[in-house]
Formats: sequence, structure tokens, C-alpha cells
Amino acid sequence: MNGEALTIAAVPLLQDSSLELHGGVAVLTFQRDDVRNALTGTALVDDLVRTVQWANTSTEVSVLVITGAGAAFSSGGNVKEMQEKSGIFAGGPIDVQNQYRRGIQQVPLALHKAEIPVIAAVNGPAMGAGLDLACMCDIRIASDKALIGGTFINLGIIPGDGGAWFLPRLVGYQRAAEMLFTGRIMKAAEALQLGLFLEVVEPEELLPRARELAGQIAAKPPQALRLMKRLLKLAQRNDLPDFLDATACFQAMAHHSDDHLEAVTAFLEKRAPRYSGR
Repeated sequence: MNGEALTIAAVPLLQDSSLELHGGVAVLTFQRDDVRNALTGTALVDDLVRTVQWANTSTEVSVLVITGAGAAFSSGGNVKEMQEKSGIFAGGPIDVQNQYRRGIQQVPLALHKAEIPVIAAVNGPAMGAGLDLACMCDIRIASDKALIGGTFINLGIIPGDGGAWFLPRLVGYQRAAEMLFTGRIMKAAEALQLGLFLEVVEPEELLPRARELAGQIAAKPPQALRLMKRLLKLAQRNDLPDFLDATACFQAMAHHSDDHLEAVTAFLEKRAPRYSGR
């Protein structure tokens, strides 16, 4: 790869997003500012799912950054479509259930299976399913213009994309209950205090900071990085004995990689390592 950012043509049918790759860092940018990057009524769900699937199989990608162009990160569901009962909200209860399962619920499933670290660069409001999307990522960095809210209850609905699974794991049951029961909107500074955001920066610093952090991560041994991601996911759902067994297997694979030997040699020789991804 050269030093220039590359628009990735290999990802099929990216309709409402743009995608760039530079130095192992892929940046997916939602391009539907006309609807505040709503996840329903657009192709953003399909774009996101396809991008994660591509990143999982691409040796060129070590980190994925997700952000929004324009004023919002994502407004979540399209409220006008809710009123019209169109799109994902059309039809009877069975129809709507299936449209959720085959539509927006593919996002948490895809991100749950993401083999690379995913960073949300929250550039503006992240409401409803937009907040949930940010919570599905490994790390969240926000502009100080960001606002967040689990606002489903204000529309008489619940988080149909799985948000009630993710939020308590980040802020605890009591705080998640308060957020979801009231549907209140909070500023970036409060979200930072709750641990929802890792950092809050000035708007013009958001993408540079997200790229900087992603670059630091992408500079690590690629195979070990993916094993580390798998390990963190396993830790969320496995008992300790099973988790330790998996840890031993992953560690054995890491010890037999070329990059491990290179890392140890570079450490002893006091030089920068040169990883091959093997």
C-alpha cells in the first residue's frame, strides 16, 4: 500500500456510505445527512454489515472506524416511516418482527462477529438505534457536540435492535434503566463521566484523534490483535474454566507466530518491530 487513502471498490454495493483504507485503518462514513443518517429507510444497515464482513476477511484491515457525515452520527429509526408504517415498520406484527430480524438486527450480529477492533467516532447526536450502534463498538470517541439518548420510550417503543443488551454492560443496570425508562438526552460530558465515551474532543479533532488511536492499534501484530478481540468477546459469555482453556489455545497460536518472534527480537534489539501478519 502507498501512503494515500484509498477508496475501496472491492466492497460491493455501498450505497449510502463511503469507505477508505489507509495504513490498516478502514473508515466507514455514513453519507445520509439528509435524514440525519437514519438506520431505517436507508441502505446504511446493508452498508455496515457488508463492510464488517469484508473487514473480517481482508488482511489489509486491522481496525474499523465508523462515523457520520454531516450533523449527526445517526438518528436511529426514521420516525416519519414509523408514522406512515412504511419500510421496516410496514405490515402486521409478524411482518414487522421479520423485518427487524432480517434488517436492523443484522447490525448487532455483524458487530458481535467483527474480528477487528471497531471504533465509533460520534460526530453528533446518536439517538435511539444510533446510540445502540455506538454501544456495539469496542471504543467510542465523541465530539463535544455529540448528544446521546435511548429515546425509544418517547416514541412508545423499545430498543428493537438489541440496545437493552449492550447498554447495561457498559453503564450498569441501574443507569441503563434510568436512561431507557426516561428516554432523556444527555450531553457528551455526562456520557464521558458514565464511561460511555472514552474521550470527548473538539469537533475538528474527532476524526484525527480516532484515526490516531486506530493507527496505534493497527500498528500491533495483526494476528495477535484479532485473537485479542476474540478473547474479549469470549470473556463476556464464558465461565472462567472454559475461558482459560480458550486463552491457552490462543496463546499457543500466538507463541508460534512469526510476529511474536519478531516482537521479541525487536524488543531485545531495541528497535521498532516489522510485522508480517504471519
